[in-house]
Amino acid sequence: MLVVYRFAVTEGETESFSRDAEDALAALASCGGFVRGGLGRAIDDYGNGDSDAEDAVWMLWTEWNDVGSYRRSLSNFQVKMATPLLSRAMPEASGFEVLAECGPGGTPRRIDSDRETDPESARREAAR
Repeated sequence: MLVVYRFAVTEGETESFSRDAEDALAALASCGGFVRGGLGRAIDDYGNGDSDAEDAVWMLWTEWNDVGSYRRSLSNFQVKMATPLLSRAMPEASGFEVLAECGPGGTPRRIDSDRETDPESARREAAR
């Protein structure tokens, strides 16, 4: 599972934002099921339609063993302390199911979906 948070960050808040984002990344990395993650900034400073033109777009991304690991991480105390930063994320989808992977020079390999086609069945399973 891949989680991507995007942020609009002004030039004046770059230093404090990057420090807070690194703290959030460390908190997430301390949780079970965390595979890897990173912090990046868009090379083109266009912002988005909801932000000022001088805002840079930053991204905090994490990879998890499964959706359950990520969801459990959100209950972690250290991660909750990073919530003010995470709540600044742009209002868009952030969790993604990986459906294909490819290494350098390789051929894409499809991965079966873990999504349950029947929501009621998924609720029953989660309640067990």
